Amino acid sequence: MSDDAPTARPAVRWVVVALVTVAVVAVAFAIGRFTAFGATAAPARPSDTSADAGFARDMQVHHTQAVLMAMEIYRKTADDELRTLSYDIATTQAGQRGEMYGWLVEWGLPQASSQPLMTWMEKSGAHSHGDTATLSQEQLLSEMGMATDAQLDQLRALDGQPADCLFLDLMIRHHEGAIPMAQAVIELGDDARVKEVAGTIVSGQTAELDAMRDIQSRLGCSA
Repeated sequence: MSDDAPTARPAVRWVVVALVTVAVVAVAFAIGRFTAFGATAAPARPSDTSADAGFARDMQVHHTQAVLMAMEIYRKTADDELRTLSYDIATTQAGQRGEMYGWLVEWGLPQASSQPLMTWMEKSGAHSHGDTATLSQEQLLSEMGMATDAQLDQLRALDGQPADCLFLDLMIRHHEGAIPMAQAVIELGDDARVKEVAGTIVSGQTAELDAMRDIQSRLGCSA
């Protein structure tokens, strides 16, 4: 029996070592899986009815008209300051519009919604336009500061100071409609990129409002 003991004890030790090794590998594998899961987990995407998605859609509509008006006055104004400002408005808002389009593609959401304009803003106490379902499309566009088709036709027909002054009047109102939209998504939205762009819109368009009012005064536009 004494001859068997030395061979039995090493065999037992190897079994113990093997079991411990398997346990360590299993724990390490589990930790790795949980770590990898945490590292690759994507943040929640905005839903179809979210403030982020509503802002991206409505502001694209808003920016499209701003670019149209800015390029119209850029083409024919003789005022250097107004030409520079209109170019900045057109290029900035065209870039932001493309970024918003890209958000919706990334989120797997359609570019248009079946909901009325600005429905996503209803939960905002300071920036809500009320029950949007009770307003017509024309009223909603007016609340957003959008120019009417007749006003756009008039802008195309005018030249000189009358065109400059009409553009300034329309774009000031346009900016005054955009800023509350940006402030609302800062309040209600969840996506960090959306909030960052909205903050840029608030600060940039506030500065442009001051510049446009100064040009109005210099050109002698009637209030």
